[in-house]
Amino acid sequence: MPKKLLKRYMPHPEKVKKQPGLHLLGSLLEDPNLFHLNRHSVSVAFFVGLFCCFIPLPGQMIMAALMAFALRSNLPISVGLIWISNPITIPPMFYACYKLGAWILQSPELEFSIELSWHWLSTEFPKLWVPLVTGSLFCAVIAGCTGYLFIQAFWRWHVVSNWEKRKEKRRRQKKEN
Repeated sequence: MPKKLLKRYMPHPEKVKKQPGLHLLGSLLEDPNLFHLNRHSVSVAFFVGLFCCFIPLPGQMIMAALMAFALRSNLPISVGLIWISNPITIPPMFYACYKLGAWILQSPELEFSIELSWHWLSTEFPKLWVPLVTGSLFCAVIAGCTGYLFIQAFWRWHVVSNWEKRKEKRRRQKKEN
């Protein structure tokens, strides 16, 4: 069952609650829905995590945690999925989002190179941010919805498959008796 596989890799709720810095959240971490492993909480967590990893802002993990609190989804999965966008994957992800945003807005694609400087941020980034945000939001919604629907379907398939296996096992046992 997916629940058993996920439980193997999930941190224990008490361990999460004892993390430094999280004591500020106080009673928010007491909500048991933040650590449940059921079809709803996991599929919503996939939506939250995949949605937030496409948002081109710092603090994606905080945003995912706040959305997990608000939507009462599984907190560790929501925050863990953010790491799909990591220092290796961010450049191609956001470049693809920029190109998609430019295509959606039917604006010309600009030639640019990225510099980590205040000058570049103040002169070049204002030209790029509208297509980047448009493409990122589009990808975020598509990825989030796809993750949600995939987990819903996979979980259902897995449960039905286990029911069928148990049913077949009972039939064989009846025939043997």
